[in-house]
Amino acid sequence: MRAVPSYAIEELLISSRPGALVAGVDEVGRGAWAGPVLVCAVVTDLSEPPAGLTDSKQLSPGRRDALFETVTSWAAGVGYGEASHEEIDTLGMTEALRRAAHRALRALPVRPDFVILDGAHDYIGSPWPVRLEVRGDSASVSVAAASVLAKVRRDTYMASLDCPGFGFDENAGYPSPVHQAALAESGPTAHHRLSWSYMDDLPQWKHLKKHRDPLVGEGQLSLFG
Repeated sequence: MRAVPSYAIEELLISSRPGALVAGVDEVGRGAWAGPVLVCAVVTDLSEPPAGLTDSKQLSPGRRDALFETVTSWAAGVGYGEASHEEIDTLGMTEALRRAAHRALRALPVRPDFVILDGAHDYIGSPWPVRLEVRGDSASVSVAAASVLAKVRRDTYMASLDCPGFGFDENAGYPSPVHQAALAESGPTAHHRLSWSYMDDLPQWKHLKKHRDPLVGEGQLSLFG
């Protein structure tokens, strides 16, 4: 049965500060082998959400595409932020996510007072008060909206890349069998995350791997090899 998100979390946060603005935040692309990680932030006016809005993973590609324009025009504010595959290789995923999230929140037309973040790990940090919500994309209208917009925007970008044989229009850079076969045969494209462990399983292309110094903290990198 499809989950029906509500405004219960938003209303709880607003009850502690009347008039506060709440943004729902979700990311897509964290587990992909290629392409950016993308974060979307959405602020609503607590009006009735578009029919069928829920966690993007519960929707077919066609339904997500159909909701994209509707949700974009319905939302009171939408902001996107990306961190490229180069940033992921250089900074690590935690810092890349933080930067992408800050870019998304700063791209909103209004500054939110609270953020509802899907998941159990706060990769955003200050200056926004963050409410973590596991499966927030199924519980919160704002987060559900962010999940749909983020998924469609990143999928559209990945499908536009000129990488014949890798199937990015279907797998969006995630390790599908088609993607893995193309990697083994042709090696990584200019869009691949070269610091990731899958490179260890590609003997022919292993020399291209980028290494992060484990003794260096997030946000700093020593590249070698």
